[in-house]
Amino acid sequence: MRKVSRGPNPTEHDASPVHSRPWQRLRFADHLVPRPPVSGINVRCRLQHFAIVTYAVAADRLRRLIPPRFMLDSVIIGGQERGLVSAVPFVNVDFTLAAYPFPRLRMGQADYRTYIIDRLTGERAVWFFGTTLDSWTLPLPRHVWQQPWHHGSLRFDCALDASGSRYQRYRLHTASAGASVELSLTQQEVPEADYPGFADAETALVYLTHPLVGFFHRRRDGHIGAYRVWHDQLQVQPGRLLNARFDLFTRMGLLSVAEQQYPHSVLMQPINDFIVYLPPTRLESE
Repeated sequence: MRKVSRGPNPTEHDASPVHSRPWQRLRFADHLVPRPPVSGINVRCRLQHFAIVTYAVAADRLRRLIPPRFMLDSVIIGGQERGLVSAVPFVNVDFTLAAYPFPRLRMGQADYRTYIIDRLTGERAVWFFGTTLDSWTLPLPRHVWQQPWHHGSLRFDCALDASGSRYQRYRLHTASAGASVELSLTQQEVPEADYPGFADAETALVYLTHPLVGFFHRRRDGHIGAYRVWHDQLQVQPGRLLNARFDLFTRMGLLSVAEQQYPHSVLMQPINDFIVYLPPTRLESE
C-alpha cells in the first residue's frame, strides 16, 4: 500500500480552523505518485471536455452531509470557514478495461463532490454526493456496487480556439431527475486566476485536482464505499462562468441558483488520462 500524504492533526483542525488552515501550502512534488499496477477490471479512460466548477459553501451546511470518519477540508474566505463543493462534468472517451482494451466506450458523466480529510489516514479525499451517467452501463455501479449514480442525458456543445487548448465555447445541458444542469463556460477574456482561501495557486490546484480517493454512501446497506483513481498532474487552465444551474446543489440546500453564478473557481482541460481502480471497496464502519 502506498504511503499517503498526511493532513493537519484532526483535533487541531476541528478546534481552530481559522488559525490552522490559511497557512498551509501544498506542493505537487509531495502528492504525485507512480502509477500503481493495473489488472482485472481496472479501467483506463480519457476524460474529454473536463471541467471543475467549484463553489464556497458555509462549512456547517456541509458537515451534516459527511460521516464522522471524515472532516471537512475547509478554507477561510473573508474570515469565514467555508467548505468547497465541485461539479465535475466530462465525456469518458476510450473507456476500456486496462487488461482487455476492448470494447472502447464513450459516455457523458458529471460528478458532484466536496473535499474531505480521512481522520484514520490523514489522506485528502473527496466525498461524492452523486454522479450522473449517460450510459447503458449504469446498472453496474448503481446496483452491483451500490454507488449513488443516476441516469441523465448529457449533451455537450464545445468549441476550442485555433490552438486546440482553450475553449471559445463550453455548454452542457443535462436532463436528469433531480440533477438537471444548464452550464455555459468560456476561456475567452478570463481574468487573472484567483483562488480565495489558499496560500497560492499551486496549493489550490493540488487541493482541487489531485485527490486520488473518493468515498460515498452505499445506496442500500448504509456502509461507506471507496475507490481510487490515478492520474498525472492535470494541465487545467482557468475558465470563466457565463451561466450555471445545478439542480442537485439547489435541492441539497447548498447553493441557490443566484449563488451558483459566482463560483470560487473554474478549471478546464480539453482532455486528460485517468485510471480507475475497480471494483469499489466497502468499509465496515464510519
